[in-house]
Amino acid sequence: MDLHEEGITMGESSYDVKAIDYGANLFTAEANRIRPKEQLRQFYTQKIGIESRMMEGVSIEEMIERMDRGGFEISLLISTKAGPSGTPYTYHMPYQMVADVVNKYPHRFRGLAGIDPTMGMKGVRELEYGVKNLGFVGAHLYPHWFGLAPDHAKYYPFYAKCIELDVPIEMQIGHCLLYTPDYPLRSVGRPITLDTVACDFPELKLIGIHMGYPWTEEMISVSYKHPNVYIGADAYAPRHWQESFVNYVNTWGQDKVLFGSDFPLLDFERIRREVEELGLRPDAKRKFLRDNAKKVFKL
Repeated sequence: MDLHEEGITMGESSYDVKAIDYGANLFTAEANRIRPKEQLRQFYTQKIGIESRMMEGVSIEEMIERMDRGGFEISLLISTKAGPSGTPYTYHMPYQMVADVVNKYPHRFRGLAGIDPTMGMKGVRELEYGVKNLGFVGAHLYPHWFGLAPDHAKYYPFYAKCIELDVPIEMQIGHCLLYTPDYPLRSVGRPITLDTVACDFPELKLIGIHMGYPWTEEMISVSYKHPNVYIGADAYAPRHWQESFVNYVNTWGQDKVLFGSDFPLLDFERIRREVEELGLRPDAKRKFLRDNAKKVFKL
């Protein structure tokens, strides 16, 4: 299904380039019943400062309205696998829950298949099902929830399957915050670990999301080295981005960067407004907001 052309008016705002968000979270009431209540309270409300009413859930219709106001045409929804199933602070968002939203609103959403490396070949087959049967356009991974760096052997069957399916995999690179004091997670995602993965799997399309913060310079160096390694900018407000990263987006790295929200961590309106305030060159901004994601995810 082709995406709409730029310049159309969507909802309450109009931008010259309609953005593609490479990673957003379902935050409906149904989805939030799956997330641990303490995580919702301690992380989203107390740590991040999300308004408490959102903890009751954000309907898909409201999410689309928010996307419209921020000039977002498409969001890729994550079927999150936050740690091995069965532990008190972890959860798996069912693939079908994401697929149902995508099927109902095919012009606004695509799906991403979450990965749990502890599932072994069962997880590999689930990934294949998500792509082949549910139409998911990529894979998603949170290494810190499993305490395994991206270059750990347990991920390698999933990487090989992504190549076979010709889909990219995005993963959180950099440090991770404290989701709950009772279940601290180690920051295992140094950007340099992607160098090993890219050397072993040069065909694999890798997206290091969250900019690799605070090792953003390291993330830039790895993405520049490898043709199929990209940087995803999300979770951190654009007005706080490092000058070197903004320069990379605007100049020599303009083909290697993608734009995301990590909604609800960041609101669509706010991040779009702050990106516009960066003063990016028109061609670089278009690639960053839209064209690079179209290419990488084959939208």
